[in-house]
Amino acid sequence: MSYTIKNLDDTKDSAKDFGLSQVGEAHFPREELDAETTGFAYHVLKPGMRQGFGHRHENAEEVYVVLDGAGRIRLDDDVREISKHDAIRIAPPVVRALEAGPDGMTVLAFGPRHESDGELLHDFWTE
Repeated sequence: MSYTIKNLDDTKDSAKDFGLSQVGEAHFPREELDAETTGFAYHVLKPGMRQGFGHRHENAEEVYVVLDGAGRIRLDDDVREISKHDAIRIAPPVVRALEAGPDGMTVLAFGPRHESDGELLHDFWTE
């Protein structure tokens, strides 16, 4: 089939697999949508929660779009306030992680897919 339609709320929540359900949800539905060259993620962060780690890429530029709520994004050593409908372009080597504000935050992240391109950085949030 040349297209796939799937509600993101019906895709697998990987946060459960990594013991991060207290933070929120993390969906990576590329395969469920049969996407071959596009990578993306759907993040739902609970109020006041931070992602459990930062990450960066060797090749993939990403764009994050805040769908609902507000919070902060850490980009290397820069922390910026973000809110509904903000779009953030992030160059591959920049380490990034999200933190929800008091009402939570929902973010869609997307970019080209490169196999084994991501690097996780634990303890990225230091303040």
